[in-house]
Amino acid sequence: MKGWNRSRSELPEVLIMEILLRLPVKSLTRFNCICRSWWCCFQTSNFISEHHHINLKNNRLNLLCNRGVGKPGNVIPYVTQLSTEQDDFLSAKHDIHLTCFKDSGYPPDVLGPCNGLLCFYTYGERNKTALWNPSTREFKTLPPSSIQPPPSPGYIDVDSVGFGLDSNTGDYKVIQFVKLVTLDFDDDYPGFESAVELYSLKTDSWKEIPFTCAFLDGYNLCNSYVNGICYWYARYTGPPPEYKPFIFSFDMAGEKLSTFPFPEFGGPLDYYCFQLLEFNGSLGITIYPCQGPEKSFDLWVMNGECTWTKHLFIESIPGVERPLGFWKNGDLFLETSDHQLVLFDHHTGELKRLGINTFLCSMRVVAYAESLVPINGTSEHKEYITRQPYE
Repeated sequence: MKGWNRSRSELPEVLIMEILLRLPVKSLTRFNCICRSWWCCFQTSNFISEHHHINLKNNRLNLLCNRGVGKPGNVIPYVTQLSTEQDDFLSAKHDIHLTCFKDSGYPPDVLGPCNGLLCFYTYGERNKTALWNPSTREFKTLPPSSIQPPPSPGYIDVDSVGFGLDSNTGDYKVIQFVKLVTLDFDDDYPGFESAVELYSLKTDSWKEIPFTCAFLDGYNLCNSYVNGICYWYARYTGPPPEYKPFIFSFDMAGEKLSTFPFPEFGGPLDYYCFQLLEFNGSLGITIYPCQGPEKSFDLWVMNGECTWTKHLFIESIPGVERPLGFWKNGDLFLETSDHQLVLFDHHTGELKRLGINTFLCSMRVVAYAESLVPINGTSEHKEYITRQPYE
């Protein structure tokens, strides 16, 4: 143990960096004040990238459950952190209140993770979007949409949102599909126009991008961002047979919109629900019945040729509502019919209740690795986020 008595200057610099790369963000934050060279090193893109890569490689993941509690139109948004420690596995550690969304009426949805960053947003006319690094506790609210609403009483309505990284420039971007609603009291039906705008973290601004494909019912789940591309389940707006599903995508680097075929799963669309997710580095989609006391789940995975393969079938599970995402070893997080969070072990068929409930259809589970990625925001403040022990 004589090595412990050596001064820091006696250790090789390469060894020091290897040690620092394996430390949690909380420790690195404390070490910022030890010496200026360390502080400068922690800000470099190489250190940030390698630190996050090591966390992913070692499968050191943190779990957050995005949820809401209350009544429709008056829901308090929470993020509950779950323990991943072996002795206290998946127990709730503490609640994080998203106070900046408290007036939204409904809990925000969450996108990501993308290199440890999360994006929270609300739909509709009162849309609000924010970025958050839960490791560094840095938070940033995005500026309002740059798209001008039609003349009053018209308004703009955000339909779908995507979040990811432009690997060419290292810029984090948010894309949102905006519906311009025109109200005419002499007409029973409002008029609609669609627009798309893209936010750049580097410029902290929005820009409108060309968009010609009208679609209806764009859906995404927390992990529908895979390898630089955002995906949505969507349907064309035309009458049958055009009223059919497809996969809609946006390449963050090329800023290109594309469409892909939907899996030929052989069932009637009106009887099934669909959710996108990331599965082992590929785009996956779960297909399951919308109704019934028992649910079975098919997992389809898209390969490089944009074709689908049925990868997994989970037979009927009683008392569950919908999937929330995969955990290690292929275990699946589910929301039960009474809106409880459970973990399904597909090897044993066991359902483990985690003692966490939520408001209807507001629950999301996000697994992320710690990251030092900066977002040019501010430290957590009670105006945006407050933390307290789990209730």
